[in-house]
Amino acid sequence: MAGREYRGMSAEQRLADRRERLITAAYTLFANPGFHGTTIERLCATARISNRAFYECFSGRDDLMRAVYDRCVEETLASVSAAIEQAPPMLDDRIVAGIGEYVRFVTKDARRARVMHVEVRRAGDVLSGARQRSVLEFSKVIERAVDDVQHRPPLESHLLALGVIGAITELLIEWVLSDPAPPVDRLVATATHIFRSSFRP
Repeated sequence: MAGREYRGMSAEQRLADRRERLITAAYTLFANPGFHGTTIERLCATARISNRAFYECFSGRDDLMRAVYDRCVEETLASVSAAIEQAPPMLDDRIVAGIGEYVRFVTKDARRARVMHVEVRRAGDVLSGARQRSVLEFSKVIERAVDDVQHRPPLESHLLALGVIGAITELLIEWVLSDPAPPVDRLVATATHIFRSSFRP
């Protein structure tokens, strides 16, 4: 039987609303002061819900961090995939479109960059599976982008894609942690050079 409505919202709608408010609060707080610096009490206060309601939405901070991280990855993947699809079919155009969109989309919001590339590591082993899945998804995007390139290095595309992802990740960590941060255009140029060097014969 469906739950009673309260203030025009069903029980399912209230749960979804609380969950979304927690994700929004965590997106900001997990970026600053960071995952380990954010308590459940502070998350609840920011989201304006009770501690009891928190556990109706998530099993703990780790579960909430996974939801925030997965949201960031999904949005980034969608943006990068769209940019590659809209680019001309030449490899170089795909490189410029995909790499440029990834770096610019992630750095457009410093919270996204910090959650995806710094705090996910600080969260520890509990997020390692989610991070591994995201790396696999991004590697598939790269492999599809270069799939019909006729003259590629005699190396496995999947491993090359992983290497490129690792390099771009380190560039973005540098952007997050450095003061002053390197210009985004320089990050894009460097990442593009690494990609071209990896996939061109």
